[in-house]
Amino acid sequence: MRILFVTSNRVGDAVLSTGLLAHLIDRYPASRITVVCGPYARDIFARMPNRDRTLVLNKQRWNLHWLPLWRWAAARRWDLVLDLRGSMLPYLVRAKQRTVLTSRAGDDSRPKIQQLARVLDLDPPPLPVAWTAAPDETLAASLLPAARPLIALAPTANWEPKIWPADRFVALVRALQRTALPGAVPLILAGPGETEKRLAHRVAQSLLDSIDLAGRLILPEVTACLRHCALFIGNDSGLMHLAAAAGTPTLGLFGPTPMQQYAPSGPRARGVCGGSTMHDLSVEAVLVAATELLTTHAAAEPLPA
Repeated sequence: MRILFVTSNRVGDAVLSTGLLAHLIDRYPASRITVVCGPYARDIFARMPNRDRTLVLNKQRWNLHWLPLWRWAAARRWDLVLDLRGSMLPYLVRAKQRTVLTSRAGDDSRPKIQQLARVLDLDPPPLPVAWTAAPDETLAASLLPAARPLIALAPTANWEPKIWPADRFVALVRALQRTALPGAVPLILAGPGETEKRLAHRVAQSLLDSIDLAGRLILPEVTACLRHCALFIGNDSGLMHLAAAAGTPTLGLFGPTPMQQYAPSGPRARGVCGGSTMHDLSVEAVLVAATELLTTHAAAEPLPA
């Protein structure tokens, strides 16, 4: 069975779509899946089972980026074309079955994974997953200490108003080291690009005991590192959703973006919001939420890779 799966340019939304892919792989174990996504999201699918190839859409003016994709896809026959971007592509190629996620009024308050799940009429919605391979796990083990707990921090985001102040991340880590996670080592993570590295450095330079891997790893390697962590704390970002998908106890920090819709989705995940801006979110409130999260999942068995 040949499947064409069109997902988001953004890392976070692409991670949230992995639950649908896992469902398709489980339902059609002999399928060959082509994934279409943006350049930053491509590595999310690098270790995905049943992946035939990943096609990267680099945005162009007047939506011209769709033209070469259509030419390629139209030359093939598909058993299923699934489009989460609401484009016309599924109707312009040969497919036995096609399904397109279109916008509906009133969806703003629903969790994003529920919105995505309706494209296949799935209830409950499948949770996101994160795929790694043995080399990713080996690299993570070589980079991280084995005898001390790790606190993963993602202090960056693609929009300045979503970023919690760097000094509060530092204060939070020091508080956790004194209380819930004594002796914990901070692990600094960030997306690619100099801007993300610069934002992460603000935190790393104040946490001299930290391991700074900001911008140094591809996403499957980041996932493998996250599985070693006792806790993840980060802004509303793709790394937050990746941590939740990896099974790491994940606390997402929210201000101007709707937490009800974009809170991390996973068995060990929750969000915390202090108000309409990130400055409204206090260190004390995040510390309480983090401690509750750790207490709730203290006895939980690690999830399989």
